[in-house]
Amino acid sequence: MGMTVTEKILARHAGLETVAPGQIINATIDVALGNDITAPIAIDEFRKNGGKRVFDRSKIVLVPDHFTPNKDIQSARQCQILRKFAKEQNLVYYFDQGTVGIEHALLPEQGIVVPGDVVIGADSHTCTYGALGAFATGVGSTDLAYAMMTGEAWFRVPETIRFVYKGTLPPWVDGKDLILFTIGDIGVEGARYKAMEFAGEVISELSMAARFSMANMAIEAGAKNGIFVPDDTTLAYVEERKTRDFMVYHSDPDAAFAEIREYDVSSLELQVAFPSLPSNVRGISDVGTVPIDQVVIGSCTNGRIEDLRTAARILKGGTVAPHVRLIIIPATPTVYKQALEEGLLTIFIESNAVISPPTCGPCLGGHMGILAPGERAVATTNRNFVGRMGDPQSEVYLAGVAVAAASALLGKIGGPKDL
Repeated sequence: MGMTVTEKILARHAGLETVAPGQIINATIDVALGNDITAPIAIDEFRKNGGKRVFDRSKIVLVPDHFTPNKDIQSARQCQILRKFAKEQNLVYYFDQGTVGIEHALLPEQGIVVPGDVVIGADSHTCTYGALGAFATGVGSTDLAYAMMTGEAWFRVPETIRFVYKGTLPPWVDGKDLILFTIGDIGVEGARYKAMEFAGEVISELSMAARFSMANMAIEAGAKNGIFVPDDTTLAYVEERKTRDFMVYHSDPDAAFAEIREYDVSSLELQVAFPSLPSNVRGISDVGTVPIDQVVIGSCTNGRIEDLRTAARILKGGTVAPHVRLIIIPATPTVYKQALEEGLLTIFIESNAVISPPTCGPCLGGHMGILAPGERAVATTNRNFVGRMGDPQSEVYLAGVAVAAASALLGKIGGPKDL
């Protein structure tokens, strides 16, 4: 019996010829990631358990991105812990000030993650790196501490569900719509502790930005990881950025999948997830009239240069609707600089948008756009749980960039066709 791409990566890192779903393994780690919320806990556990030096200073990555630029004294203390630890351990990959970006956009951009890697991060959206053909998953801070000491982590090998997308995507429909539609179909526990493997002719035509969006939200379906088999698009992206050699894995023709789900998405509409679950999805034609107070374009799901270009196409020559706040957050300094050079920031400013430095900010209710009671936001972020972006009486509607930008101009949820 063959193996899936996820199983092959885990087998190699466990030093085994084969693995099977349900098997408990210890695997070596290529990248261990922490941020300003989770890494301080891991660092404390590292010290409590006798840690002196990390196992490999080039495989620990610290990115203070959630409450930065520091919004208060507590967040400043959190970042100070990372800063001191990075200096003490002489870490190769520590990002701060003008180099810091949203972690799950930053690491691929910097070539730190490559195909075939095993990546853990004390952040649930670490699954983003599956877009590169890596096994990537979120862990707790204590697991991160153990990995920093030993270079290993334990896993239960997940079953794999294969999602095959057929047809041709309609205008404006992109990876965010595909993953929202998929989560709407299977539910937030539909892939619980399983690998979501994305395939099909539609996938082969997607940009890397769209693939990152899909892998990023695998966790919203309960998945252990989301993964794409690398193709020419992946390799072109990686070869420009890689910091080390890599291996590409494919699923065997006789690999055993827990399930195979096929979708013809030729007539798929733009998707919107209503409060308060990512699975509460409707097509744009079924949204009705939903007035809004705020729009957020950015995050590790949709803050890449392709996303900002889409926003600029829609916003150009327009003005944000009265009483609506539009916040645009480039995911990394590189994205920010490229948007500046391409004139996108001018378009945003002329539309009356606010441009934030790279930060997770409002996605987790941190800062740079907190909602008041009764306010509604359309966001290109990945979660819309109760109180996620502010007051428990506020509401978050998840969508792709096309819907978010159009909604900012309309003052209500809508798509480009409504302009």
